[in-house]
Amino acid sequence: MEAQRFLAEFGHIANAPGGVERLRELIYQFAVTGRLVPQQADEGGAQETLGNVTRIRQRLIAAKQWKRIPKLESAPLAPPAIELPPSWRWSRLLDLGEINPRNEASGEVQATFVPMAAVSEKHSAAVGGEVADWSTISKGYTHFANGDVLLAKITPCFENGKAAVVSGLKNGIGAGSTEFHVFRPMCEEVRSGYVYLFLRSPLFRVKGQASMTGTAGQKRLPTDYFALCAMPFPPKAEQSRIVAKVDELMALCDKLEAQQQARRQLQNALRQSALQAVAAATSPHELQTTWARLEANFGQLFSAPEDVVAFKGLILDLAVSGELLNIEHRHAATGADLLDAIAAKRIEWSRESVGQEQKEALAMLKKLRTQQVSIPDATLPEHWAWASLLQVSQAVVDCHNKTAPYVSEGIHLIRTTDIRNGRMDLSATRKISEETYAYWARRMPPKGGDIFFTREAPMGEAAIVPDGERVCLGQRSMLIRLFPDLYSNRFLLCVIQSPSFQARMIEAAIGMTVKHLRVGGVEDLVVPVPPKAEQDRIVAIVDVLFRMCDHYADQLSRKQRIATNLAASAVSGLTGIAIEQEEEPMKAPQTELIAPLRLGTTPDIKAQAPLATILARHHGEMSAKDLWQRFGGEIDAFYAQLKTEVAHGWILEPAPAEMREKPADAVSA
Repeated sequence: MEAQRFLAEFGHIANAPGGVERLRELIYQFAVTGRLVPQQADEGGAQETLGNVTRIRQRLIAAKQWKRIPKLESAPLAPPAIELPPSWRWSRLLDLGEINPRNEASGEVQATFVPMAAVSEKHSAAVGGEVADWSTISKGYTHFANGDVLLAKITPCFENGKAAVVSGLKNGIGAGSTEFHVFRPMCEEVRSGYVYLFLRSPLFRVKGQASMTGTAGQKRLPTDYFALCAMPFPPKAEQSRIVAKVDELMALCDKLEAQQQARRQLQNALRQSALQAVAAATSPHELQTTWARLEANFGQLFSAPEDVVAFKGLILDLAVSGELLNIEHRHAATGADLLDAIAAKRIEWSRESVGQEQKEALAMLKKLRTQQVSIPDATLPEHWAWASLLQVSQAVVDCHNKTAPYVSEGIHLIRTTDIRNGRMDLSATRKISEETYAYWARRMPPKGGDIFFTREAPMGEAAIVPDGERVCLGQRSMLIRLFPDLYSNRFLLCVIQSPSFQARMIEAAIGMTVKHLRVGGVEDLVVPVPPKAEQDRIVAIVDVLFRMCDHYADQLSRKQRIATNLAASAVSGLTGIAIEQEEEPMKAPQTELIAPLRLGTTPDIKAQAPLATILARHHGEMSAKDLWQRFGGEIDAFYAQLKTEVAHGWILEPAPAEMREKPADAVSA
């Protein structure tokens, strides 16, 4: 190892995002390129070991005891331009052992069944599983035995590093997922532990990721890459010393990782303590002092942008529970007074309005007469009050729950995907015509200052309608209109975004698969009601704190980008493996993939079939993209669930996907 250079670069790597994982990659790369332990002349050379392996292989082939892969055996060895120690040689797994072997055993023997989840994503020397009769797993599964090396070949398991040296199997044999590649060493001169290090090294994995084939959600590492990738091969004794040294260094990485996690936990506690000190101020002077102390140390409280997000959540919870305004003891106004004023103004509105607006006003009054409000256990200032969203609003109106016909130019249709983190993004909205708008917004045309609230996919996002913009409420959303002189839309947005409100909302949600809120569930959500003057002061304090948070979030993002680039440069220089950094955003494709999915056999009500359930609610057919968005999970989880439901017949086997040109408005969006 280039010790001095490694030590010089250590800080850049360890403190970068994912730094410990990069250190592990360096260790693996040093291990398999001869730079981790010194070579010893008395250990001989790899050429002698390779000669022994070849003789054993030829003897097994002659005895017909070896599984051959003729189409791969003729492929030439293609090593990269990396210099190896003189005693090492280049080889391939195909030449050092058996690829994806079969086990032989009596049907009466018990063996170990190993699911993919039982394989570690860390440096692993064993796998876990359940004992099963060999007759039940001898066919249709990947075979392995103690001493074999397993590698997950499917995304995202391959990227996550699922691999293991097999040990601890009952009766020495086992079987598991078909998504494993298996290597069985030819003889004891090929150390399984060293092969494992090679499979975890950037030398194998970087080109391996580029070699994967299949669809975006189901890519696999080809057998030919696994078998033919050029592998640096040291003498037998040095293999053992390398494995021992890697184990020692990985233990140090574990310790470093634990120290970093402990530091983050301490930092989290300091952030909470600092903000609560501000909240506990009992006089303007004390508030000013604690605030100055917080501002002076703001930069020391964060180490990653996600820390700032968590801190914002803490600010919002303190704000909407009254703990950022704990400096007054006498209150001329109360929350109860405010609720009375809202109720009186709502009655006045119902008398003065006409047409559809009067219908909405009367419907609100009818709902309020029968509504039962469940008050949370959380404590509020004594002059504040709890109330339902219905009680503080002028009107709460549901959307027209059908897909609107789109046009290339027109009025913004705000879908749930257009509302994120308290903002309404108008840059990529679908458009609707004047005629469609007149019908879709007939109950209550939105206006500037209204709040759009999503009750599904995702649930609990909210944003204020910008002044001067014509927008229409999309599916699975609701419009909240307030009396702005009595209840602040900015304060309500703070409430909705607060972790405490989000927790209450999740408790009120329904649905076995995709959680969502009923219309009545949204109306029943409870919010704190402070006097209007205090609402405005709270919003002003939150704005100041959030500006500081955003400033430091920007600084942290720049710092992380620099650290990531420095770490990538250091890793590249030390290992010879370049890690490409994406400099520009990818351009939007001019085409899109159309893969319609159709409902098959209707699943039993107790079956875990969320995708088929969604299809059933949408006339039994929709595109894969739309189904994934409604599913609401990660893409890999979606494809895994889709595969399961297709296998059960709940969803029909998809037809081959077709490529079509995107509409001009979709491309520009």
